[in-house]
Amino acid sequence: MAQQERAVRTRRAILEAAGHVFDAHGYEAATIAQILERAGVTRGALYFHFSSKEDLARGVLEEAVTTEGLLPQRFKLQELVDASLLLAHRLPREPLLRASMRLSVDQRARAMFGTKWPDWIAVAERLLTEAEHNGETLPHVSPADTARLLVAAWTGVQLVAEAVPRDEELVDEITRLYRLTLPNIAVPGVMASLDVAPDRPLRLGTSG
Repeated sequence: MAQQERAVRTRRAILEAAGHVFDAHGYEAATIAQILERAGVTRGALYFHFSSKEDLARGVLEEAVTTEGLLPQRFKLQELVDASLLLAHRLPREPLLRASMRLSVDQRARAMFGTKWPDWIAVAERLLTEAEHNGETLPHVSPADTARLLVAAWTGVQLVAEAVPRDEELVDEITRLYRLTLPNIAVPGVMASLDVAPDRPLRLGTSG
């Protein structure tokens, strides 16, 4: 058991190191040597878990779609908002998560490995479909179309925020995105109950 736990920790350390290096240098410029130095492991240990830089990139990309911290809520639209705000809160704080996003928008990496955008669209569409069944959405709302547009908008806001930084966090900008879009998605009675405040991710442990 101890050996298995060490292996899990080593694999995670390598992924974290790869995340730092990919985030700092991009996929093309990143080297195995930089990742080894960051992780503090031997070349043999790295290749035990990952066969190549390409394999490492795939491992990093697997971290892109995460609903960690997401809790069941009264409204499925609130869960959709929470998933978006949690990601916006975590992204600036977690290099591994940032690297997974960077790989998704890197043209060469995207050509080699694809992206996780379809997975995020699927998460959003599932929540929107459940919201539709619960009577939370307006009649014109298509879960598939709305999910695609929301993921595209979220990604666009994140890219612009990174390229043209402001004196605020990404979660503040994503909050504004939802304040603009939700009135065209949610029925008024649900809209009045949705919490889209930028500090929402910090309060999820006590909200319901």
